[in-house]
Amino acid sequence: MTCPAASPVATGISALEARLQQDLELLELPAKPWVPERSHDGVAVRDVVVIGAGMCGLAATAKLLLTGINNVVAYDAAPAGHEGPWVTFARKETLRSPKSLHGPALGLPQLTFRAWYTAQWGAEAWHALDKIAREQWMEYLVWYRHVLNLPVRNNVRMTGITPVGDLIAIDIEGEETGRVFTRRLVLATGRSGLGSLAVPDFLNGIDRKYWAHSADAINFEALKGKRLAVIGAGASSMDNAATALEAGAGSVDLLIRRKAMPRINKMTGIGSQGVVHGMHQLPDAWKWKFVDYTAATQTPPPRSSTLRVSRHPHARFFLDCGITAVREEAEGLIVDTTTGARRYDFLIAATGFTNDFTGRPEFSAIAPHIRSWSAGRYTPEMGTPRASMLEAPDLGPAFEFRERSPGACTILPHIHCFNDAAMLTHGKVSGDIPAVSAGADRLVRGIAASLFAEDVETHFQNLVAYDTPELQGDEWVDSTPLLKQENAL
Repeated sequence: MTCPAASPVATGISALEARLQQDLELLELPAKPWVPERSHDGVAVRDVVVIGAGMCGLAATAKLLLTGINNVVAYDAAPAGHEGPWVTFARKETLRSPKSLHGPALGLPQLTFRAWYTAQWGAEAWHALDKIAREQWMEYLVWYRHVLNLPVRNNVRMTGITPVGDLIAIDIEGEETGRVFTRRLVLATGRSGLGSLAVPDFLNGIDRKYWAHSADAINFEALKGKRLAVIGAGASSMDNAATALEAGAGSVDLLIRRKAMPRINKMTGIGSQGVVHGMHQLPDAWKWKFVDYTAATQTPPPRSSTLRVSRHPHARFFLDCGITAVREEAEGLIVDTTTGARRYDFLIAATGFTNDFTGRPEFSAIAPHIRSWSAGRYTPEMGTPRASMLEAPDLGPAFEFRERSPGACTILPHIHCFNDAAMLTHGKVSGDIPAVSAGADRLVRGIAASLFAEDVETHFQNLVAYDTPELQGDEWVDSTPLLKQENAL
């Protein structure tokens, strides 16, 4: 589709990429490399390794490169084009964020989704667009990675972290296998953060053939004609219920513990640059108060997602329906609730994620040393001691971990938690679309400052050794002899 002639935006991806390249040249980006090279036992050491190449991992990697920290690599366990949730376990039709948000563009207009979209389909199509389709957002992120030539290695999983002096050794397996040494490590590990799926106790011991978590790979075609229960009233509950109904599920019951559906998205209502840049500067008690209040009021599912479910005659919403137990029977489940027992063929637990980082084997060497809010910052006067908040890591100003016992794991300040687990300390700048550029900027400023300080002696030596003259000696005439003659007269 061609843009209208009156549009100031040139057409085509090639033209957009040319404008982006020109903008980068005008801004002298990427900055020239400045971090001294290091090696360990003859092996080159990375300046930064990023784990995860979803939206946050890409934004962090791009910002590092633009800042002149170019000895960087990002690893992702997923195949190329499948990083993050967008074409895997995200089952929404469109993004929830407004289409106009800048996302990971890092302050570069030509790097925005709007520029990418308009270059291909024109200004009229952009104005007609309501919300961004999630698959199209993934296509944009693939382009983002391509146009910035980001060093991402796919099908590579991190299996361990080991301190080696002042370096971090990372064990990897997959299409690349072995040990990589790095000075800084960024964990851009998404919604699961440092933890895993949050699974209710009543599902412990229940055969996995009868249930799945909403973030699992689910064969919805196999649920055709089946009786299905979905736990919860959040966005993922609606997305999974709708996907099952659209695949032909016989019936879907949403089992909702609350007496009423949440209706107001509180944090969206107060969204501003003040929140983005000010939340992480607040006293701990205020941070806790904001997050505790939004947890108590909860975030409603989008209207469109809810209507996507309720338009099906075989969908039912059961409010004030807490689950007390789940039992297996010959061909399915009996779910005991506060409103009675019900039989189902399958259950989906849309119960979110946990930040309990003690259960991940790749973090086993550092997990016992990470200070959480329960150990370092929370006091009873702040409010409700929510487990999900107490287990959140207590992070420094650049998303770096802090030690539970000083000196016990000295590499922790060199490991940065740039994922959903950082929300309590830093606000929503490392997981959601709206403020990810601000988060990447905060992260990389801290990494750059710490690397410079660590190499300060080398930088000073470079200062002393620099000997390229600005003046050649022929730009002036020394008048001192003439002055002496004048004084002698």
